Amino acid sequence: MGLGVIVSSRAFFNAAFTQDARDQVVRQIEALGATPYILNAGDTPNGAVETLADADHCARYFGAHRDAIDGVVVVLPNFGDEIAVVETLTRAALNVPVLVQACNDRIDKVDVKGRRDAFCGKISVCNNLYQYGIPWTDTVSHTNDVNGAEFKGDLDRFLRVCRLVRGMKRARIGAIGARTGAFQTVRYSEKLLQKSGITIVTVDLSEVLAAARALTDTDKAVQEKLAEISGYGRIPATIKHENIVKQAKLSVAVNRWLERNDCDASSIQCWTSVQDNFGCATCLTMSMMGQKLQPSACEVDVTGAVSMYALALAAGAPPALLDWNNNYGSEPDKCVCTHCGNYPKDFIGETPEISNLDVLATTIGPEKCFGAVKGKVKAGDMTYFRLSTDDAAGTVKSYLGEGRFTDDPFGMDGGIAVTEIPNLRDLLRHITRNGFEHHVAMVRGLYADVVEEAAVRYLGWPVYRHEA
Repeated sequence: MGLGVIVSSRAFFNAAFTQDARDQVVRQIEALGATPYILNAGDTPNGAVETLADADHCARYFGAHRDAIDGVVVVLPNFGDEIAVVETLTRAALNVPVLVQACNDRIDKVDVKGRRDAFCGKISVCNNLYQYGIPWTDTVSHTNDVNGAEFKGDLDRFLRVCRLVRGMKRARIGAIGARTGAFQTVRYSEKLLQKSGITIVTVDLSEVLAAARALTDTDKAVQEKLAEISGYGRIPATIKHENIVKQAKLSVAVNRWLERNDCDASSIQCWTSVQDNFGCATCLTMSMMGQKLQPSACEVDVTGAVSMYALALAAGAPPALLDWNNNYGSEPDKCVCTHCGNYPKDFIGETPEISNLDVLATTIGPEKCFGAVKGKVKAGDMTYFRLSTDDAAGTVKSYLGEGRFTDDPFGMDGGIAVTEIPNLRDLLRHITRNGFEHHVAMVRGLYADVVEEAAVRYLGWPVYRHEA
């Protein structure tokens, strides 16, 4: 990822502060694995952006690196120059997230040589951003130290916001097969998603199954996938090798179609056509893609796939799609979230069992059902998110929050996550009264602030943020 950097100064402040800030912000960005795009120190006085000429020079520099810049960081080592900052952003017209940082003053260094006044300058810069209609992201504290741990955390969150925004504005989501007939709940509007830059790419399930059938058992890609499956989880000895081969062929066919169509995530008609017409489940294929941060949603839940992809971009970790499925006894803030077996291995938190679907096997037979990834999700913090399209209102809508997975026992087969969410009853009431789906995307870790910042400030999505 790349970040443009504007270090803005005023000439009558100590030039050493500007030079130090340049060096420090570059080190912080590089330490997070990103690339800084900043004027050379000799391009302007002290390498700062202070005048209209500086702004024009910096804007042209950003323009030359447009495709590589995912966001812009404004650093104020002193009061800075509000016009230079806003003109740089306006002339560059990058349309990317902006982070505004201002440096701390020291109580014992507020003479002419030691004062910064960035506390005040930040207000002036942000006032101009507001006037020009440029959305921006704040730091945790109004001012902080460029070389400090707090600002490094600000940069880390900002990079996640930038990754999410860029990813969503150009996302391509595969829809493999028709919507599972029994679930009208996952209906959605392609046109509303397209307004946010999200393109849906469709294919008939029969085409993917035909591609899978055309593969031979000895095909190199099939053999490589078999080896990958073998190392992914524990397969009971009762599972026939021929059923594992079917799963490998399906995975190769799905992966090739997604790659050929440049898809970032997918949704699949996971029952029962694929079992009846090809003879295996889709869960393992979906789990392994999710493990590689290419999430895949069940039951052609396209907006569920979008929700998963948003969490993958925010967290940099594999998300899963779960059903809000069961109460947990009489505990009002706990519930059980489940799915047949599509959770990525790292989402579960331990090596899973790979075997047959349990519920479907009772009706169509276990021989058609290999590919379920089973395990109980280990305890830890989590973030949940759900995006939906509301045709009646002509908009997308979403809800978001944080909770945790618990170690509480629950004797159900498949993928199981006992979940604790403060004030769960109000969340469920919001879900049901606002027509949301029974699926929700979750990811390990706490990233609701990142998702909310990206969704509300830069993507323009309405978000209900659930709090305790």
